[in-house]
Amino acid sequence: MTQVSLTNLIAGARAGLLVSFPTDTVPALAAIPEKAGLIFAAKQRSQDKPLILMAASAEDLWLYVKGDEHEYKVWRELADKYWPGGLTLVLPASDRVPKVMNPIDPTTIGIRVPNSAIAQTILAQTGPLATTSANFSGQPPLQTMAEIEVQFPKVLTLEYQGEIPGAGVPSTVAKWTGINWQILRQGAIELDISSDN
Repeated sequence: MTQVSLTNLIAGARAGLLVSFPTDTVPALAAIPEKAGLIFAAKQRSQDKPLILMAASAEDLWLYVKGDEHEYKVWRELADKYWPGGLTLVLPASDRVPKVMNPIDPTTIGIRVPNSAIAQTILAQTGPLATTSANFSGQPPLQTMAEIEVQFPKVLTLEYQGEIPGAGVPSTVAKWTGINWQILRQGAIELDISSDN
């Protein structure tokens, strides 16, 4: 059994182990950013599919991106409107982001604040984590901690009874082009960005 208590999961994540916990969309597979390579290996994920940096608050994430004053204003407005929630913003990465998070294009990073008390509790104590859905690459996201435990026996999964309170739909992904937003994936949040420019 690799199901562990919240305390042990947080300690494991801080120690650089792979962990899995519920979010507001689909359960996450997560590691500290420097150990993001573990996620690629576990998922058999292609290097051209970057990971998302998830944190308990927007303030924890702004250090990982870089832009001018106007861009920060635009990004914050969208974040204030949809976070915490199922929206991932792909923004220019700062030097703080380990290249292993996005090996093919380390100039950008996806960031998100989940609308999940459990996820926020964990992230508040671990700091931002590299995350992605818990599944083998190309397969549908797993929906229960039991399924995750079977597919990823070495991953520390959070002890969790019953249905996971997530939407079951991955986050919407919007990329900043330097002028406006480009929707890379329509997901949990119906994003209307035409009026924001």
